[in-house]
Amino acid sequence: MSFPFLCAHLNYSYNSCDYSHNLKNYSYNLKSHCSFEIIVVSLHRYKTNEAMMTNDEMYMQRCLQLARNGQQNAKPNPMVGAVIVVGGRIIGEGYHVRCGQGHAEVNAFASVRPEDEALLSEATMYVSLEPCSHYGKTPPCADLIIKKGVKRVVVGCIDEFAEVKGRGIQKLRDAGIEVTVGVLEQECKALNRRFFTFHRLHRPYIILKWAQTANGFIDDNGEAIAISSPFTKMLSHKLRAEEGAILVGRVTDEREHPQLTVREWVGPDPNRLVVDRQHPLNLEALHAHNVQSLIVEGGRKTLESFLVQDLWDEIRVETNMALTVNGGTRAPQLPANVHVSSQQSYGNNMIITYVK
Repeated sequence: MSFPFLCAHLNYSYNSCDYSHNLKNYSYNLKSHCSFEIIVVSLHRYKTNEAMMTNDEMYMQRCLQLARNGQQNAKPNPMVGAVIVVGGRIIGEGYHVRCGQGHAEVNAFASVRPEDEALLSEATMYVSLEPCSHYGKTPPCADLIIKKGVKRVVVGCIDEFAEVKGRGIQKLRDAGIEVTVGVLEQECKALNRRFFTFHRLHRPYIILKWAQTANGFIDDNGEAIAISSPFTKMLSHKLRAEEGAILVGRVTDEREHPQLTVREWVGPDPNRLVVDRQHPLNLEALHAHNVQSLIVEGGRKTLESFLVQDLWDEIRVETNMALTVNGGTRAPQLPANVHVSSQQSYGNNMIITYVK
């Protein structure tokens, strides 16, 4: 359990308190729920990271923590967090909770106490994604920021959605508000990489995923074999709950009869897709149905068909370092243009995530 996750569920009820005070209160409340060692380690990591950050980066990090709370219900909208700061004190914060409801900026302003409203003219608003400038299901957030009279706005990254794309920032500047863009830009872009890929490439964000033995096989002489541990199986189901669709080839479907549902985690089942030569994948149809992400789980030929076309954004490979077989189907070969994004070990199993 990491401290950023814990922190993201804390300050929403303490938004007008000092940030460090919030951390102390929250770690105290957690003592009945997790080990003291976890709290100490997490606080140490937080303090170490904080010491390396500027004030703008620290508050933008808080925006990212808040934004992640909207992972399930904000879709198909992006995850966004917003924080309002005056004199080193957070007086308001919020995130986009649900599609069709208030955006992060709206919720942040709504959380400001009446006695702090007068401070907004001296406030800096931090927001992980450029404020919208168009009418959708809700009015433009840029207009609300101007109306509230905020002095300065710090934006994590520009919104690549065609209806925004710099217009929100320009509207704020035209109103005389100081705007800083690009604080923790890469982190902010990574948070909404599914959203950006969907709108930029007009297709889902594609994750290729497989599990392999220590000697590089995905089955045991053509027979299905349990490679994942109970814990890494749970992580796979967590991933399913977070993505829009999941795909396997016809041979895998007929041989293994995978359910491709969320059973070891809490969340919605992804849309289940089975493809073969007679029923190829229609990315345009997925885009039309607002499916922003797709997991491709195999088998080998299906995975290789995506690799050959360079049709992927992320590859997740789980290796059971304690398991070998004497033959079977070889795991796909990683393309040359990959680099490691993350690497975690869980007992005998290692999960490595690759990106381009």
